[in-house]
Amino acid sequence: MIGSFFVAGTLLLMGLQMNASANEASVVYSGNGILQRNITTLVDIMETDFRRIGYCKDWTKIPDPSQSVRIAGSTKLRFLTDVENDGTLDSITYYLGPVSELAATPNPTDRYLYRQVNNGAPFPMNLGVTQFSLKYYDTDNDTIPFPITDPRKICYMEIFVAVASAFPREQQYMNDASQYDVFWKQRRLVTKNLRNR
Repeated sequence: MIGSFFVAGTLLLMGLQMNASANEASVVYSGNGILQRNITTLVDIMETDFRRIGYCKDWTKIPDPSQSVRIAGSTKLRFLTDVENDGTLDSITYYLGPVSELAATPNPTDRYLYRQVNNGAPFPMNLGVTQFSLKYYDTDNDTIPFPITDPRKICYMEIFVAVASAFPREQQYMNDASQYDVFWKQRRLVTKNLRNR
């Protein structure tokens, strides 16, 4: 009888351990799926905007597309485009907010990435952004050093974005960045309107 209780207890513990492992794996995969969806959404918005730099349905409103980039910083970009494709020239600004704005989340590095159209209120895209950086290149594919005083030299851009979960993983996963961070890098984003000189 004691032996059967021992065997039954062992089997019960094994079953509980398997259930806990399955739940843990489910949480990890679910979290990774959310991160992938977040970065896909963010990248779709950014690529759509950035590829339209210097575009306007009424082309006479941008006679020199090389002047479309107004501010070019490492974490801030302002440019002219036609957001609604209605012939009205608009200004879009992307910039990274400070980590202090999301101090209430358990992740100490997440922050807002803002998108502002014209003089409207900045829209905070809180999709777990931890990094956002930009590099700029001239017609010879040489990096343009900061500060960029003449944005007309910009021909290509490199965009880097990292997204992470707002909630930290168990300590055992912290050494594997793939478990809690997703990165996207667009090397040499070509905006055809910028090259139309």
